[in-house]
Amino acid sequence: MSRIGFIGLGNMGLPMAINLAADHDVIGFDLSPDAKAALAAAGGAAAETIEQAVAQADVVVSMLPAGKHVESVYLEDTGVLAHAKAGTLLIDSSTIDVDTARKVSAAAQAAGFSMVDAPVSGGVGGARGGTLTFMVGGSPEGFAAAKPYLDIMGKNIFHAGGAGNGQVAKICNNMLLGISMVGTAEAFMLGEKLGLDAQTLFDISATASGQCWSMTSYCPVPGPVPTSPANNDYQAGFAAAMMLKDLGLAQEASSSADCETPMGQRAMQLYTQMAEKGEGELDFSGIIKMLRGDF
Repeated sequence: MSRIGFIGLGNMGLPMAINLAADHDVIGFDLSPDAKAALAAAGGAAAETIEQAVAQADVVVSMLPAGKHVESVYLEDTGVLAHAKAGTLLIDSSTIDVDTARKVSAAAQAAGFSMVDAPVSGGVGGARGGTLTFMVGGSPEGFAAAKPYLDIMGKNIFHAGGAGNGQVAKICNNMLLGISMVGTAEAFMLGEKLGLDAQTLFDISATASGQCWSMTSYCPVPGPVPTSPANNDYQAGFAAAMMLKDLGLAQEASSSADCETPMGQRAMQLYTQMAEKGEGELDFSGIIKMLRGDF
């Protein structure tokens, strides 16, 4: 049994930490007292500071909102690198920009730590069920050391290459997801306007060349996929605001790599409009409501 310091007990981090606590000694830190209390109630322990969470940890896992938070948590005087013991394995599962991921990883390596970036796909449901997909950047040795812990939280664990490549894989995947959801929504809208029943279109396209995850697993119209948010008033499994964040990261990366991604750019513009209309907390499949003119 390992001692794990877990930093960031939000919608994703808390269930991930709870899953780890079933097999390991987990002490978690978050700015929210309620989040820390929830971890303690589920068998973990609560830390009052980052230092307390990591000082005796064999492994540190973090799940934070943005690159600036990752940089602060790891690099500041009150942070992980200053207070973790030598040899601690560091796993950052935040979705952040590639440059920050590589900067923090280089600092960790220089300080004698092994670190991987391991962003996730699968949403809150995947975090609760322990079925997340992890895209891991770092050395082969770091990946091998992290995998037993990632296996507890996830179902599919991939080594994407060197430091930062986990973030590269995540933003490329989610850019594609955002684009495909917009296209799927447009197809169902057009079929509807032309008198084609949504279930009929689903039955045909689900076995034809238009098949994609956005249709068969997360259909943006009610009915065909009972578990999709469309059947629950688009309550978020993956909020539009989070999709917008990832599309923004993809555009930042596209610019730095001098790579044109016009469809990704257009998807970001549409999700920006959705957020500006005050609907960013809806599920990202709710983009169909904006395209229809419902808000």
